[in-house]
Amino acid sequence: MRLGFLALALAFTLGLSAFPGSPSAADPENTLYLDLKYGRVVIEMRPDLAPVHVARFKELTRQGFYDGLVFHRVIDGFMAQTGDPDGDGSGGTGVNLPAEFSEERHVHGTVSTARRSDPDSADSQFFIMLGPAPYLDGKYTVWGRVVRGMEFVGRIKKGSRARNGMVTDPDKIMRMQVVADVDK
Repeated sequence: MRLGFLALALAFTLGLSAFPGSPSAADPENTLYLDLKYGRVVIEMRPDLAPVHVARFKELTRQGFYDGLVFHRVIDGFMAQTGDPDGDGSGGTGVNLPAEFSEERHVHGTVSTARRSDPDSADSQFFIMLGPAPYLDGKYTVWGRVVRGMEFVGRIKKGSRARNGMVTDPDKIMRMQVVADVDK
């Protein structure tokens, strides 16, 4: 009995679990590794909330699109934004995604799609919430959540609020992978 408890405690400490719905029990096809110079971030994608967005982000990830892209806009306590091949917030792939708004909240660790004023203008850019922002709820497509590694997201270089979070010499995504592809 004691050994079982110790194994469970060790698994919990390492972020592992045998319980359904836990981060490690997540579907590898709907889990991303986002590697930063600070460490690995694990994102659980939510096709139940945003199937079109999840499919597109997986497609771009498999093409290596995100590898080397910068976090061009980062506001302390708010969010870290990336996914622009131009590195300044103006770029994308040219494929607009239809809004898939839900009741999912924008809280610490939520992953959501950036867009212009048109609700159907989301493309390749996304942001990771560094704090709650209820005014975004129902207005941006939530497609995932960080289940491990928020401490590394929190270390991403911040921009100045005076410059709307634009970052000078920004941190990059070293590599992003769909977990199901890692051992192939």
